[in-house]
Amino acid sequence: MRTANLFPDQQATEARVEADVVERLGYRQRFARTLRHFESFAVGFSFISITTGIFTTFGFLLSHAGPRGIWTWPIVIVGQILVALVYGALASRIPLAGYSYQWASRLAGPNVGWWLGWLSFSFLSIVTVSVDYAFTQVAFMPLLGLEYTPTTAAVITLGVITVQAGLIIWSTMATTRVNNTAVTTEILGVVQLVIIMIVAGVVARTGHLSNLWSTGAVAAEGWYRWLGPFMLATLLGAYTIVGFESCANLAEETQRARRVVPRTMVQAVAVSGTLGMAFLIALTLGIHDVGAISEDPSPVAAILKTFFGQAEALPLVWMCISIFACGMVIMTTNSRLIWAMARDRRFPGYQVLARTPRATGGPVATLLAAAISASVVIVLRTNTEALFTLFATATLMPAALYAGTVVLYLFTLYRRPAPPGTFQLGAWETPVVFGALAWLAYELVVLIGPTEFRPAQRYALGAVAIGAVVYLLMRVLEPASMRRRPEAESAESELWSVERDEAGIQEPLEDDGAGQRSDLEDRLRVPGL
Repeated sequence: MRTANLFPDQQATEARVEADVVERLGYRQRFARTLRHFESFAVGFSFISITTGIFTTFGFLLSHAGPRGIWTWPIVIVGQILVALVYGALASRIPLAGYSYQWASRLAGPNVGWWLGWLSFSFLSIVTVSVDYAFTQVAFMPLLGLEYTPTTAAVITLGVITVQAGLIIWSTMATTRVNNTAVTTEILGVVQLVIIMIVAGVVARTGHLSNLWSTGAVAAEGWYRWLGPFMLATLLGAYTIVGFESCANLAEETQRARRVVPRTMVQAVAVSGTLGMAFLIALTLGIHDVGAISEDPSPVAAILKTFFGQAEALPLVWMCISIFACGMVIMTTNSRLIWAMARDRRFPGYQVLARTPRATGGPVATLLAAAISASVVIVLRTNTEALFTLFATATLMPAALYAGTVVLYLFTLYRRPAPPGTFQLGAWETPVVFGALAWLAYELVVLIGPTEFRPAQRYALGAVAIGAVVYLLMRVLEPASMRRRPEAESAESELWSVERDEAGIQEPLEDDGAGQRSDLEDRLRVPGL
């Protein structure tokens, strides 16, 4: 798997090339390309946020599978890397804001694209609340010593959403700086915490190695049965390792997006997976009473309090920063998706939402994302199982979206040559694509089978039902926009055209009739393919 680099002067003309790609795909370059490699990686890493995921779902793991369930984490990492590779191939060919909405609209038609866009919007709206509610319940309230009640948590979450939306609208640069700081803090914080806890546990013999193989309060008999503890344990990673595709959603703001975005998506998953595994081992070693910790509403905070005593505030502070940044990045991603659909006149209120954003600030659509998130919080304010329902919904919906996108790739781009200069799966395409499908099928079985996930399934079906109403409304109000693809030509031919222009070739030369390769093919041929 590699990215082809064909022209020696390509870096010098990269800005013009990227602008040409956007123009050939039917749009004008509206955003300043301020995101470099690290910033793109930081977006994906913050959305994933192992701190957020583990804080939110570690209690579920302990109560449904016991500490032994942490060893399912590597399975998830491998599966999600396969998905990220497929997303990388799509993002490199169609580097536009709106990611799966744009990909499906151009490769499968406007109706499929609209539905993937709507479901992505629904997922991002729900996961914003999921993350900010987790910030409140499992980190912020324990830090301040506040007693949890659903109403109090909802009010604080609403305040957090408001602050995040205000920051995004005020300045993209400020948002990027906050996120970069949070990423650095999270990486350094997790590494230091892991070192301290593992060294203390192994050297000072304060850790409990037996926890690593214990099933805790869960019966060991039948642990590997169908839809049993082992399969449920994979949801810890499935909830956490999502959102790497946010790098693709900000492609129009990324420098050298066709090369950078595929790499940063895979890197975000790999780095998050490595740090997350180490963090899970450290937390598990630090559990003194598995039964008591399993019943605690904030088990990670409880472990840190037991381990650090009065100094527990320090790790909780950087965890609050990390989770806050995670919610902020998700809201930013949602705003870009809404804007991408609105500029095609395919989102309600597009007349306002499609306005070109200021170069230093976020689009108005962020307000819509914040308002929807706030309304969900209000609905859940008296629901004591709110966090679990949000967690399950925010795991089910991306799994379905990932599966739909990989199927899209399979039926439209599989075994088709990639344009020069784009990310290529090469000889690994078959195992990557079918491995990703196998993993996602497994994940969906786990999320659909157990009856305890019925509330989450109703949330997802509710999003589909609302989408059906909106879809019919848009078909009536904007029939031409809903039927028209964003651009008549295929994205693949457009990218070939850009590369042809950069090579100085004005018109393609036809085959000479004797089976000989044309001059165009020779000059644009990717070595090794």
